[in-house]
Amino acid sequence: MIKVLNLFLIIIFCFSCSLNKNSKFWTKETIKEIEEKKFEKIFSDPKTLSQELNTNINLNFSTSPKKSKLSKKLTNNDSMVNFDGSLKKLSKYKFSKIENFYQAEPVISFYGENIIFFDDKGTILQFDKNSRLVWKKNYYTKSEKKLDPILQFANNNQFLIVADNLMKYYKLNLDTGDIIWSKKNLAPFNSQIKIYKDRFFVVDFTNTLRCFSLKNGKELWNFQTETPLIRSQKRLSIAIVDEVVYFNNSLGDISAVNLKDGSLIWQLPTQSNIIYESAFSLETSDIIADKSNLFFSNNNNQFFSVDIKSGSFNWENTVNSNLRPTLIENFLISVSLEGYLIVIDKITGNIIKVTDVFNNFNPKKRKEILPTGFIVGSKNIYLSTNIGRLLVIDIKSGKTISTLKIDKDKISRPFVSNQNLYLVKDSAIIKLN
Repeated sequence: MIKVLNLFLIIIFCFSCSLNKNSKFWTKETIKEIEEKKFEKIFSDPKTLSQELNTNINLNFSTSPKKSKLSKKLTNNDSMVNFDGSLKKLSKYKFSKIENFYQAEPVISFYGENIIFFDDKGTILQFDKNSRLVWKKNYYTKSEKKLDPILQFANNNQFLIVADNLMKYYKLNLDTGDIIWSKKNLAPFNSQIKIYKDRFFVVDFTNTLRCFSLKNGKELWNFQTETPLIRSQKRLSIAIVDEVVYFNNSLGDISAVNLKDGSLIWQLPTQSNIIYESAFSLETSDIIADKSNLFFSNNNNQFFSVDIKSGSFNWENTVNSNLRPTLIENFLISVSLEGYLIVIDKITGNIIKVTDVFNNFNPKKRKEILPTGFIVGSKNIYLSTNIGRLLVIDIKSGKTISTLKIDKDKISRPFVSNQNLYLVKDSAIIKLN
C-alpha cells in the first residue's frame, strides 16, 4: 500500500512540474501552443477589444517613409508617409457644397503640386499650391447636375480618368481639363479606379469588374460576380500585384482575375449565407497587399489575411473596422469603429497592442463618434473623424497627443503630398503643414 501511495505522489509531482513554464518537461513549441490558445480565448469575444492591451509596449520602426507612389497606388498600402508637419498653417480650397458628402469616400487626385477635386454639380477643379484655380470643367447636362454626381479619380501624370455614380466615365487632359473621350456604362460605378499601363479598372454597382482601354475607353473585358438586391454605398476597392487584379464586391467576396483577359484565378467568400441577407449593411475596408498576402477588415468584427496565390485564409481575428489598414514591416495598424488603435502581427494575426485613442472624448457623446480614416507619418498617426476632429497620435505609445478642430461634420481620411496634409470637408479642401 505504501509503495502504491509513493508511486502516486511521484506521478503527481511530475505532472505538477510539467505545468510550469520553467520546467524542463516543456518544449518551446508547447509553450507557444499554450500562449496561442490563451490569445484565442482572450479575443474570441469582439467586445474585449473595447479594452486596452499591452499599452507599455512601444513601437519603433526602422522603415523610412515609402517613396514609391506607383506601388502605393496599386496595392493601396500607404505604409509610412513622409509627413511630420506642425499642422499650424492652414489654407482652404473652396467649392460649392456636396450635399451627399456624408455618404461619399472622396479622393483627391494629385498632379505635381496641384490638386484635383469636384463640387456638388460634378464640376472638376484643379488648384495650384497657392489655392488658385488653374481650370474648372463640367461635362454634365442640367438634369445630371441635379443628381449631385459623385466622382472618383485616377491619373497617371498624363491623363485624368473620371468615373461617377451616374454611369459615365471619361478621360481628360491634365494640363487643360479638356475632354479626350467620354463613354457610358450599363450601371453606375462604385469603386476605386486603377490605371495600369494601357488600361484601367473599375467596379460598378452590379459587382462587375470592368477593364477599359486607356486610349479610347473601349471595354476590353469584364468579370461579373453576384449582383446584390440592394446597393451598398460603401466604395469597393481594387489592388493589382504581378498583373493580377484583386477586388471585393458588396457581398464580401474577394476575387482574383487575370489582368490581361479577365479569367478567374480564384474567388473567396468571406460571409456566410445568413450574413448575405443583410449584405447592404456590410462595409469592407480597402484591400491592401504585399507580394504574398491581402489584408482587409469589415464592420462585422472580422480582419482577414489571405494568401495572394491560393486565395486561402492565413488567419482571421476580431477587429471591427471598415477603415483602410496600413502595413509597416511585419505590423498591421488599424483603428476600430469604437476608437481603438490596434497593432497586429501580420504573420500570425495576433493582436499585439490596443490603445484607446478616443479616451479624451466625452463618454456620453463617444458612441456617436466614428473614425473616417488615418495615415501613419514618420512620428505620428493622423486620424480623422465624422465630427470634424483630427487626432494626432504618437506612434510609439499609441496615445492621442492632440486633437484639432477642423469642422463640425465629417472630414475625409487624410491625404499627404509634398509635405502637406489634406482633408476634405463638404465644401472645401483643408491644407495643413
